[in-house]
Amino acid sequence: MYDFANSAYTTVVITAIYNAYFVAEIAGRASYATLAWTLALSCSYALIMLSAPALGRYADRARAKKRLLAIMTVACLLGTIGLTLAAPGQVVLALVLIVISNYAFGSGENLCAAFLPELAKPEAIGRVSGFGWSLGYLGGLFSLGLCLVFVGWAQSAGWAASAFVPVCLLITAACFGFGALPTFLLLKERGLRAEARANNESSWQSLQRSLAKLKQLPELRALLISIVASQAGIQTVIALAAVFAQEALGFKAQQTIMMLFVVNITAAIGAFAFGMLQDRVGHRRMLSVALMLWIVAIGVLAQSTSQTGFWIAANLAGLALGAAQSAGRALVGVLSPYAARAEFYALWGLAVKLGSIIGPVCYGLTEFLSGNNHRLAMWVTALFFVAGLLLLIPVRVAAGRERVAAVG
Repeated sequence: MYDFANSAYTTVVITAIYNAYFVAEIAGRASYATLAWTLALSCSYALIMLSAPALGRYADRARAKKRLLAIMTVACLLGTIGLTLAAPGQVVLALVLIVISNYAFGSGENLCAAFLPELAKPEAIGRVSGFGWSLGYLGGLFSLGLCLVFVGWAQSAGWAASAFVPVCLLITAACFGFGALPTFLLLKERGLRAEARANNESSWQSLQRSLAKLKQLPELRALLISIVASQAGIQTVIALAAVFAQEALGFKAQQTIMMLFVVNITAAIGAFAFGMLQDRVGHRRMLSVALMLWIVAIGVLAQSTSQTGFWIAANLAGLALGAAQSAGRALVGVLSPYAARAEFYALWGLAVKLGSIIGPVCYGLTEFLSGNNHRLAMWVTALFFVAGLLLLIPVRVAAGRERVAAVG
């Protein structure tokens, strides 16, 4: 249910509504607007990278995943509500609140993922991961649907974006908050408690310890490097698809929301269908197929000159999005030792966030330096998926499982 709940934030704030609103209204379509947005996201991801290893290690040792998840949830909710206070022109306030809320969201995502191996048997981890991602897209669909209905009414009533977007943020916070309640009421902490000793390691010390362990798991290491590349592409599309639609193809707010509403359906289908196939066909193989789909989708998207072409590309990307996210998360669980899975899921989060820094910043810099050429920036994004596919070649799941069993 947490996947269902937290998708409200990333769907409305990062993907569908607030990103385009920031570029067009908060920053007034300034030449630096897209770059400023990508730099703010990158700052939040950098903070997650710095803190994730120590956070994951503490969660493993103290069996504190649930408690930390609650703290991050509240922080994200407060940051989202705070965004309603940022009026057009208040660029700095909006960027600070995005950094805070997105940091909390990303840290919570890592902690949520660490519960996966406790809730699923090894042979079912792909199905459970796919089901979780499907629920996530349905959660995004629910919150986006509420926003779509409200925005349609607000625009027909003559409301400006500065009036209806803050209400969408409140809708998002409500969906996230109420949707997360079953998780905190029903989920139990099942992790192993290590011998009691104070955990006073810094983030860097914890990161060094985690990376040292990773040297014993070359398959997991290769997977995480591939995830950095593929997530650079995925997170760029998540953060900037609505901006591309608005600035390159002239989409209006309601059109953008409707398009992403449909894409959430295809993403849910992709996550569920690929999740069902993963455990039979293989996690690595399904991840490779998903990355190939991404390459096709971005190629169509970059050369689209009509809204029809964008719709086709967006739905291909939706199928690939659900599949890639589900397969990648499940494969990390398969290749990680049980007693340290929160720690290695923190490294997975680290890889995702590193990609989340590289991809959007490359897009923003390309768009800024090329005179706001969004199409060229999208072609650059396609290269990340090609790299992710090539870097996946050394990952051998059977050998990785044997190594995990040997490491313990």
